[in-house]
Amino acid sequence: MPSAGPEPGPASGTAPPVGGMLHHVEIWVPDLGRAVASFGWLLEALGHTPFQSWSGGRSWRLGATYLVFEQSPALTADRHDRCRPGLNHLAFHVEDQETVEALAAEARRHGWSLLFPDRHPYAGGPGSYAAYLVNADGFEVELVAVSHPRPG
Repeated sequence: MPSAGPEPGPASGTAPPVGGMLHHVEIWVPDLGRAVASFGWLLEALGHTPFQSWSGGRSWRLGATYLVFEQSPALTADRHDRCRPGLNHLAFHVEDQETVEALAAEARRHGWSLLFPDRHPYAGGPGSYAAYLVNADGFEVELVAVSHPRPG
């Protein structure tokens, strides 16, 4: 992977990282093109900006943290299985329930489908308004409304 370049900080317009804060997450994907189409769209819709690009990968950054998607020749499988040991899903804060719904609706055009549609948007329980999405490679994301009225 190429060098990450300078650390985000005051010169780049973001606050300097705090000890213990997540630096980056690297996710190996079986098809970089599909990952760019699904994750790239979603991350940019959530406010991340493209950060790095090379023949086998891409990354997007928000503040001091970035997410890397790489199609490594060392992969040992051709699909992610969220039910096996390892990453189950990534969860993102989303402004409100209207934004959760707008993103969930648009996500279908970018390779995502709704998980647990019979329990949407309360699949995580009555205290959480969220959309659970899965892409063609089996990766799950959860879009959680920061503020939402509790069901009555």
